[in-house]
Amino acid sequence: MKRIMMTAVAALGVCAATTSSATELRLSHQWSNQDIRHQVAQMVADEVAAADVDLDIKIFGSKSLFKPREQYKPLSRGQLDMTVLPLSYAGGQQPAFNLTLMPGLVKNHDHAARLSDSPFMEALEEKMADDDVMVLVHGYLAGGFAGKEKCITSPADVEGQQTRAAGKAFEQMLAGAGASITSMASSEIYNAMQTGVLTAANTSSSSFVSYRIYEQVACYTPAADVALWFMYQPLLMNKSTFEGLSEEQQTALMSAAEKAEAFYLEEAKKQDAASVDVFRNAGVEIAEMSTDDFEAWREIAKETSYKAFVDEVPDGQELLDMALAVE
Repeated sequence: MKRIMMTAVAALGVCAATTSSATELRLSHQWSNQDIRHQVAQMVADEVAAADVDLDIKIFGSKSLFKPREQYKPLSRGQLDMTVLPLSYAGGQQPAFNLTLMPGLVKNHDHAARLSDSPFMEALEEKMADDDVMVLVHGYLAGGFAGKEKCITSPADVEGQQTRAAGKAFEQMLAGAGASITSMASSEIYNAMQTGVLTAANTSSSSFVSYRIYEQVACYTPAADVALWFMYQPLLMNKSTFEGLSEEQQTALMSAAEKAEAFYLEEAKKQDAASVDVFRNAGVEIAEMSTDDFEAWREIAKETSYKAFVDEVPDGQELLDMALAVE
């Protein structure tokens, strides 16, 4: 009887091991569950789960696993499997990534999609591969400006303001226009506005809404016909982790990523218009940047952001030319 019971217990153990054999991947991001970037991650997780290939993606949102700017390094080391983040956050490790948040480089969402499918992006992906990182889902988000006290459309409007810029290149351009810069993640803008640390900020349309910045500002300048601000924010994966999956799992993951990328593009277009409605309904004034405003900003960017990038990055001019060559 004792031997029979031991055999039964062993059988149950084998059964438990079999049912828990699914590979679990950890995906980290800084966004809320309502944010488009979380939705992209969730879509990939859901599609992979539906494929029934013994692969589970566990999402850790709202910076619950890693701080926003500290995700790329653990990803490259295999301590994290997947993340959705602005690639420019990793500009310290790979200065070339700062080109993915360059003022006036992207004209609109369709142009952004062409950039993602170009030799320019292939060159960046080669640099990611050197860090054992690969792209699963490409995506750009547009954004604008918000002012606590006044509207921001032209360079003259930021002079003397304490401003948060999303990324090094925008900081350089805004400083060139006379703004004082305070660096922080987009998730920290609300408190900084509330406490007077910031009087102006620029970030994505999605972040403006998901972080309720409309509660703290008087005027909003969204991405409209003229968009100065575009930021590449892909879903990345550790390359060795991907290559360690079965062929069936890899196929399911890439199929899910393809659907998520199409969703990301269409939803990103909707985000800009939707953000205007949210701010207007909150009683915030809506301003528009003119073509002349855009050109004035770009002239400052050429003398600050573009120049600094080329000076600091060994192949910077080549990469900049490749980006500018995409029509």
